[in-house]
Amino acid sequence: MEKLLEQIKKGTVWAFPGGVHPPQQKTLSNSARIARLPLPDKLVVPIKQHIGANGKLIVEKGQQVLKGQALTVPVANWSVPVHAPSSGTITDIASMPSAHPSALPELSIIIEPDGKDQWCELTPPPNPSELSHDELVDIIHQAGISGMGGAGFPTYVKADIKQPIEFLIVNAVECEPYITADDVLMREHAKQVVQGIELMQQILNPTLCIVGIEDNKPEAIAAMKSAAEHKTNIVIQTVPTVYPSGGEKQLIKLLTNREVPSGGIPADIGILVHNTGTLFAVQQAVYEGKPLIERVVTVTGNTIHNAGNVWALLGTEVKHLLDCQGFSPVPQQRVVMGGPMMGFTLPTVRIGVIKTTNCILAPDHKELAEPGPEKACIRCSACADACPASLLPQQLQWFAKSKEYDKLQEHNLFDCIECGACAYVCPSEIPLVQYYRVAKVEIKEQQAEKIKADRAKERFDARKERLEREQQERQNRHKRKPAAKSDDEKQKVADALARVKNKSDKGDEKSAVAAAIARAKAKKQQGEELEPDNSEVAKERALRKEKARKYKEQKAAESESSSAPDDKKSAVAAAIARAKAKKAAQAEQSAEPQKDEAPADDKKSAVAAAIARAKAKKAAQAEQSAEPQSDEAPAPADDKKAAVAAAIARAKAKKAAKSAEQTQQSAEPNAAEQTSNVEPENSQASPPADDKKAAVAAAIARAKAKKAAKSAEPNAAEKTSNVEPENSQASPPADDKKAAVAAAIARAKAKKAAKEAEQSQASKHSAPEQSNEPQTSNGSDSEQTAAEKKKAAVAAAIARAKAKKLQKEGNDQS
Repeated sequence: MEKLLEQIKKGTVWAFPGGVHPPQQKTLSNSARIARLPLPDKLVVPIKQHIGANGKLIVEKGQQVLKGQALTVPVANWSVPVHAPSSGTITDIASMPSAHPSALPELSIIIEPDGKDQWCELTPPPNPSELSHDELVDIIHQAGISGMGGAGFPTYVKADIKQPIEFLIVNAVECEPYITADDVLMREHAKQVVQGIELMQQILNPTLCIVGIEDNKPEAIAAMKSAAEHKTNIVIQTVPTVYPSGGEKQLIKLLTNREVPSGGIPADIGILVHNTGTLFAVQQAVYEGKPLIERVVTVTGNTIHNAGNVWALLGTEVKHLLDCQGFSPVPQQRVVMGGPMMGFTLPTVRIGVIKTTNCILAPDHKELAEPGPEKACIRCSACADACPASLLPQQLQWFAKSKEYDKLQEHNLFDCIECGACAYVCPSEIPLVQYYRVAKVEIKEQQAEKIKADRAKERFDARKERLEREQQERQNRHKRKPAAKSDDEKQKVADALARVKNKSDKGDEKSAVAAAIARAKAKKQQGEELEPDNSEVAKERALRKEKARKYKEQKAAESESSSAPDDKKSAVAAAIARAKAKKAAQAEQSAEPQKDEAPADDKKSAVAAAIARAKAKKAAQAEQSAEPQSDEAPAPADDKKAAVAAAIARAKAKKAAKSAEQTQQSAEPNAAEQTSNVEPENSQASPPADDKKAAVAAAIARAKAKKAAKSAEPNAAEKTSNVEPENSQASPPADDKKAAVAAAIARAKAKKAAKEAEQSQASKHSAPEQSNEPQTSNGSDSEQTAAEKKKAAVAAAIARAKAKKLQKEGNDQS
């Protein structure tokens, strides 16, 4: 730090990057003293002439005001008041074009001066050096002072900064061509400028104050050194004439070799910068009590006959300044507010002077030619070489044209000071600064919208939270807190729970559950952690299982007792079937000795065999009907007995069928021998076709008996395998009785049909016996006997069909 101070005091100056050397043209206006202009006919005073919020109007239309009287009061941060530049009457309060490149209308106070130029009462402090920090800041604030170098930053905000300040820099460089306002101000009022520096040192208490002045202002340098010679902590430093050395960041680099970080402010590195005109306004406010109502303005250009600097009241129209200085306009005349590098062309000369107006330039066409049409960039990099902020102007212009605002911010667009050096050197005459200004405005609008949306969201969230809180409070308002139980009540509850627990130990299931609940409640009241106790639940589950097992055993016993009569019935049915099979076999055996009898006896034996086969078939069917009843029995031993009985019955049925077949075979040769002894005339009347039919019928009966026996076996096995002891139930007795009755009826019908068939068979065989008489019958008798045989055969076939049908119905019913 000491080394840096020594270098600064020795006059060391550091260079900054870039910069250009345009023609100065300062001699046009710096040769004469500052002039006083006559009062204008109208003063247009915008209520906002600075960066920040507007002040609040405290005057109204038609009101008489005095010179220096406040027209607004500050009501928000970065808000400063405006004052009446002269005494007069407020004729209107309306929106008027602003001193801005956009010329957007702003609320303004229009005053018609009365010509008296009468001041309001001024009350300067008697001894400014004894004023405190806050008192000085308040005086600066109420005086409406803001930066007069171009930005318009409120001075009281800089004065009230909290960071420690090492260097106070006075920007007296005034590097832009044509402008000489600060130059002549320092020449004529150097003492007042130094007093303003002392007041700012009193507020900020910096280590050193450095006044930077370009080397093209020798008279101003001499005047400032003379005024500050008694101050050792004020250094007058001469800097080279390079544009834009008057930029805040560039001047800091020149005088201290420090760089302001991107997006930062000088206070971040312990430096504060003030303009010469601002410090003069501070001296006027503190020492004389005057608010900021006028400033020095350079009026110059080749169309101005009396170019120079004037004291211009704030709100004075530009037209009045031009007329007072001898303005001779040319065709398509341009009037620029500011310098040729950073100024902007006014849309009308009816715009009033504001606090940041330092120059009115009225050039002719040779002096400041109209810019030509924009051409394509040739990528010469001249703009990048001239940029004092080390930016990429051509890249920024591409992003600005395509409205890529994110990339603009990434390339540090807001570090651009809009000095115009890039546009000055551009061979394609691209208005680069205009692109940057438009992009900055649009980005600021987007940021403002985002801030507005974020605040709206915060308000919405706060409102939602408030409503939820109020609803919760309303709900809790209706709830009553439970009264705290005393120790006696807790002891009573514990005793009751203990009694319930003792009852549960006696085996009562319901009390066990109640005891578990009581224990849980007791633990909850005592504040202990609940632990699951499943012992009582396990006991209840064991009891339920035991009951279920006993219930199953009881049902099994009942099913066994109910199935006993069914077993007996099935055994009786099997015995009856066996008896019938034996009877059929005996009938076949008794038919064997009669093989040598007459043909009528053979036919009877064949009929008897058929009847025997029918009975065997019926017995097999009876066994089949008995098997399902035996299958329903739940006990496995009874099922086995019934299956054995059915197998025995099937074997006996097969044996009876075989014996009937043998009887049929033995009867056929005997019938053939007896038939051969008959005479040829009578042999034609014998019924060989009936014998064949009987044989066929016997074969069919045997096949059906075998088929019934085979179908009985798998059915019996299948039904036996499907039996389960737990699910077996006795068949209803009423259904068994009905089935037995139906089977008996079917058997009776079958017997009746068999008897009719036997009688018809006997009637068929009676005809051969009659034909054996000695030639008592003639040809007509033989023909009649043949017709009767056919009828008998048809009747026998019908009888057999009926018998089969009845037999099937009996089987289905059983």
